[in-house]
Amino acid sequence: MFNAIRTYPAPESLAEARAYDGDDVYTALRNIFFDKCYICETNDPHDINVEHFFAHEGSADLKYNWNNLYFACSRCNNIKSNAFNEIIDCCDSAQDAFRSVKLLPPMSPRGKRVIITATNDHPRTIKTTELLTKVFNSDHTVNKKISSEFLRARVFKQYNLLLDQIDSYFDPIATPDDKERSIERMKILIQRSMPYSAFIRWCILEDDVLAPLLAEYMD
Repeated sequence: MFNAIRTYPAPESLAEARAYDGDDVYTALRNIFFDKCYICETNDPHDINVEHFFAHEGSADLKYNWNNLYFACSRCNNIKSNAFNEIIDCCDSAQDAFRSVKLLPPMSPRGKRVIITATNDHPRTIKTTELLTKVFNSDHTVNKKISSEFLRARVFKQYNLLLDQIDSYFDPIATPDDKERSIERMKILIQRSMPYSAFIRWCILEDDVLAPLLAEYMD
């Protein structure tokens, strides 16, 4: 997951309780979450939902509450449903969504699993880890198995972009300019606006050489 900053005031349509998924709400959430699902980090998803962080279950206060609305793909919304209300709030500055859960990509385009590990024992972190495990590694139905495979392949594709830059940086004949160019490209890959940024960041943090060079850019 990644950290996000919610904008204020709330979109006008919420104040009038006309709709929780009006155009103004959708546009605002799209900007806040960098046009990415806040759970799986797929960018520009084909089927998007305005998701309720806490399932509203008929409560108007939760249904139209700006702080309760998030940008999620329909698959993640379906998996989360009302079973994962108590997860990390990536818009809460007191909770570091990125550093609370360690995410490492599959080692091949058809890798069967991504590695997901809680970095602390807070109940929200544990619940978030459970949710992300279901999102990326589910295989209990044919549909979930196929969609998880597709998602992991997309994560690996982004990871492969990082591998190209790492390979260039550590090339025995790389010049100082070559190394600087690779570092600048890695800075782009770790931006919160990039797809699967948490995976890319954790790969860099695992590297004793690259982590000191790039950790300060991981907000």
